[in-house]
Amino acid sequence: MSKKKKYAIIDIETTGGTSKRDKITEIGVVVTDGEKVIDSFHSLVNPERTIPPHITRITGITDDMVEDAPFFYEIAKDLVQITENTIFVAHNVRFDYGFIKEEFGRLGYTFTKRQLCTVRLSRKAFPGLKSYSLGNLIKHFDIPVNARHRALEDAQATAIIFHKILAKEKTKDDINLLINSGVRESKLPKGISIEDLHKLPETPGVYYMKSEGDIILYVGKSKNIKKRVLQHFQKNTNKSDKFAQRVHDVSFEETGSELIALLKESHEIKSIQPEFNRAQRTRSYPFFIHSFVDLDGYVRFEILKSNLKNRHGKHILSFHKNTVGAKSRIAGIMKQYELCNKLCGLEQTEQGCFQYKIKRCFGACLKEEDINVYNTRAFEAIDAMKRLLNQDMVIIDDGRTHDEASVILVEDGNFKGFGYIPKEDVQYGIEELKEAVVSYPENPEANRIIYQYLQKRNLRCIHF
Repeated sequence: MSKKKKYAIIDIETTGGTSKRDKITEIGVVVTDGEKVIDSFHSLVNPERTIPPHITRITGITDDMVEDAPFFYEIAKDLVQITENTIFVAHNVRFDYGFIKEEFGRLGYTFTKRQLCTVRLSRKAFPGLKSYSLGNLIKHFDIPVNARHRALEDAQATAIIFHKILAKEKTKDDINLLINSGVRESKLPKGISIEDLHKLPETPGVYYMKSEGDIILYVGKSKNIKKRVLQHFQKNTNKSDKFAQRVHDVSFEETGSELIALLKESHEIKSIQPEFNRAQRTRSYPFFIHSFVDLDGYVRFEILKSNLKNRHGKHILSFHKNTVGAKSRIAGIMKQYELCNKLCGLEQTEQGCFQYKIKRCFGACLKEEDINVYNTRAFEAIDAMKRLLNQDMVIIDDGRTHDEASVILVEDGNFKGFGYIPKEDVQYGIEELKEAVVSYPENPEANRIIYQYLQKRNLRCIHF
């Protein structure tokens, strides 16, 4: 006989709607076996800041009420104990779970639970209602509540609604699927349980799929390790089933920084050569940019398909996955060094290039600009194009805890390594930051990863 599931139905009140900025002011927990309530917990929480007037109008919770209330760290142990071996249930679970996870994160503790949302379940169980807000469901089912927008009262009302959902036979499969995040337990490898997967962190990092002999079959990275690993076992193909049955264990390393996760994944795949990372192992760059001097003496750029014949004798500057990326690289260099569209291979014309017509080209396309003047800029562009990363810098990103920052070093045009440092130490000099860095072997792919990431994300960079 299978062990009966336990559910911790949780409601919180807060100082606002953003978990990274706002704090919890009250928490209520009702533990149920799906049929009856078996335990409960309630406490006001000192948020260590004032409660906005509009929040007080909604909840009735004032600064005076929470002044002598325990801080979150003082009730954290009680929360861990009462929610042990339970599934986290809330009305709009993302909100409540996000706040509680954030509060635990500030304490250096990873709070991870399987989750269920009664909003989502109510839509399936009770179709046709105008609204699935907690207030409307309370009204629809005529649930007695003495104080709306107070944590314990709302948790108790949510428990009644949850019992009504569970009483509907047709929702049982939906619930099991949601609890398991779309993973069918029958599809899991023998050595891994659904509980093991739900214990994985929901943070950036690298994960390793291992065989029974502890051989690494696959290395992956994600902003959310748990979510990505679960996705591996949601697929329903012969190939994914065969892969899953060879997996015996999943390990991980949290990085805090998504960029470091990308860099570490690239390094690990090249070092370990896992069997199922064929795509990354054989990642190719079938196009290249090269420079040459034309018959008139001007420096030119050209994109060619990479093969032995085309590469022979060429002054190759960079390799690319596709012509779009190659053209983008040339266009950026062309703009930076005020070069000619035509001589950069971006335009074919017998006349002056488009840039010349709008007075952004000095006429090299028509032999109007002095060759030596033009080529001086072109040679500077060549030096820059050889290096994706043109400046020495330390990139500062998120660490693995709230009190930590990550440090990524780029020097002499190459990724040198990364490390971690207390946030308060970031203010010190470059040499102190460099000391935190663990060296990694030079990897052109890592340079490309950093370059492309910085094009999309605005990270703090300290140049030196």
